Amino acid sequence: MHLLLNPELWTLTISIAVPLIYAALGGMFSERGGVVNIAMEGMMLTSAFVSVAFAAMTHNAWIGLGMGILSGAAMALLFSWAALVLKADQVVVGMAVNLLALGLTGYLLDAFYGYNGTPISTPSLPTWHLAFLSGIPVIGPALSQENVLTYLLIPVLLAAQYALFRTPWGLRLRSMGEKPQAGRSAGLKVRRYQLSGVLLSGVLSGIAGAYLSIGVLNGFTVDMTAGRGYIALAAMILGNWRPSGVVWAGLMFGFLSALSIQLQGSVIPPDIVLMVPYLLTVVAVAGIVGRTTPPAADGIPYQEESL
Repeated sequence: MHLLLNPELWTLTISIAVPLIYAALGGMFSERGGVVNIAMEGMMLTSAFVSVAFAAMTHNAWIGLGMGILSGAAMALLFSWAALVLKADQVVVGMAVNLLALGLTGYLLDAFYGYNGTPISTPSLPTWHLAFLSGIPVIGPALSQENVLTYLLIPVLLAAQYALFRTPWGLRLRSMGEKPQAGRSAGLKVRRYQLSGVLLSGVLSGIAGAYLSIGVLNGFTVDMTAGRGYIALAAMILGNWRPSGVVWAGLMFGFLSALSIQLQGSVIPPDIVLMVPYLLTVVAVAGIVGRTTPPAADGIPYQEESL
């Protein structure tokens, strides 16, 4: 109980959960349109490097963020070209993008910065201090002093919920993930809607990558994302492809990851705690407790029309 009252636990929970939620929201838009996107890892990693590089070059973290988002969108376009135009297997293409990002960022890091790595003077995005939140018991100190991207997540979540379930675009995107032939019969360009979903995943994954490199830190290391894109994919599945579910799943992953760190050296094996969210994901997918329901046409290439 004493551990649960520790503000450091909740601060760490938020810092781990925020990039997972951003990326999982992006994956949600992509898969709601019927495109399986496991390339979020590569999009995040690319953005993490590009954000640092441009922030260091221009001495402006906001420019770094903008370029990081653009790089995430560029990787999404590459993924879309192979998956939607060439109709390649979406899982294979996603893995190829991830491997490309891993190799490319590692090479560029060495080519541009060498042994010393990215400059320690690289600016990071600002931390906001919201004193009125500090009075909340237990979690107040964690919520009252966070990176700007943490607070930006709130309007992003509201916008995602509204766009997906309250706009004609959201209705049409969801129809592409369920029955694209029906959308085509209604005169809609199926792959254009699918492309919009994948591009959104690139933008949101780009924000997640920037959060890692110029949000909580001000540097880049090889394989900095360390599988967070895949964890975001699991959070999206556990959250049943809905913004509210994604938030709770991301927070659960963040909390259990933070708890495993706090339990280092205790009698409880941290790896057991860290295993819980993955086990819950498997259980949910298997339908043992609260079955998750993916879009019916998720991962099935649409064969007709051109962009």
